[in-house]
Amino acid sequence: MKATVAALEEKARELRVSIVKTLHKSQSGHTGGSLSAIDMITALYFHKMRHNPADPGWKGRDRFVLCKGHAAPALYAALADAGYFPREDLMMLRRLGSHLQGHPDSKSTPGVEVCTGSLGQGLSMAVGMAMGLKLDKLENRVYALLGDGELQEGQVWEAAMSGAHYRADNLCAFVDVNGLQIDGEVAKVMNVEPIADKFRAFGWNTMEIDGHDMAAILDALDRAETVKGRPTMIVARTVKGKGVPFFENKASYHGVPPSDEELPRALECLGEKS
Repeated sequence: MKATVAALEEKARELRVSIVKTLHKSQSGHTGGSLSAIDMITALYFHKMRHNPADPGWKGRDRFVLCKGHAAPALYAALADAGYFPREDLMMLRRLGSHLQGHPDSKSTPGVEVCTGSLGQGLSMAVGMAMGLKLDKLENRVYALLGDGELQEGQVWEAAMSGAHYRADNLCAFVDVNGLQIDGEVAKVMNVEPIADKFRAFGWNTMEIDGHDMAAILDALDRAETVKGRPTMIVARTVKGKGVPFFENKASYHGVPPSDEELPRALECLGEKS
C-alpha cells in the first residue's frame, strides 16, 4: 500500500530524529548531507521501491545505490525503520565491530547493495546494475543518489554517457544539490552548474525539483517510470542540514556530529523531546 504525502513527511521527520541521535551517539559522521538527502530516501523506501526486509536478496527487488556514501546515516535510518535490522543497532554507528560502518558496506549491512563512499563510482555501478537487469529481462528498477560535489569526479560523466548510450530507462537517479561540500561552496571549489543542462546534453531525461517537497519527489519518480529509451536524472535542490536551522546551509556541518549541547536543541527543532 502506497503511503500518503503527509505520512511520508512524518516518516522523514522521524528519520531526521534518528539521524541526529545516531550521529550524536557516535560522535562521528556526516550531518549536513544526511539531513539534506533523507526526504528522497524516505520516498524511495517507504513508497516507491519494491523491496523485502525479510529477504534482502529477493530477486524481485529494486536496487538503491547511495553514491554519496558519507550520507550513510540517512540510509541506515531508513533501513532500520523498514526492518532490515533492529533500530537499536543505529547506536553502534562507526564502532569497532559494528555492521554499520562509516560508509555503506554490502558485505556487512543487510539491505546495502554495493560498497560506496569513494565519490564518483556509484553511478557507474548503478548503470551496470541497470544494464544487467535488462540483459536478464527483469522489470526491476535501479535508483541512485549522488551529491552535487560528487559531480566534480570525471567518472560520473563517463557513467552518464554509458547510461544514455545503453538506453538504461530502468535507471532513475537523484542529485542532492545542497550547494556545499567539505571545503565550502561547490560553486567556488569547482562549479558543476548547469547540472540539468549537462545531463540533458548527455541524453538523460532530466527534471528539476525541490528536494524537500515530498509531493514533487513522488511526482518525479512516477514520471520517470513512464520514460522509455533513456535514464532519468532528478536534479533536487536541497538545504544542507535541513530540519535543524543552526545546521542549515553550513559547510562546517558536512562531517561534524551534534554536540551534547546541540542535541536537545536539534531534537526540539525536529519536534522531538530529547
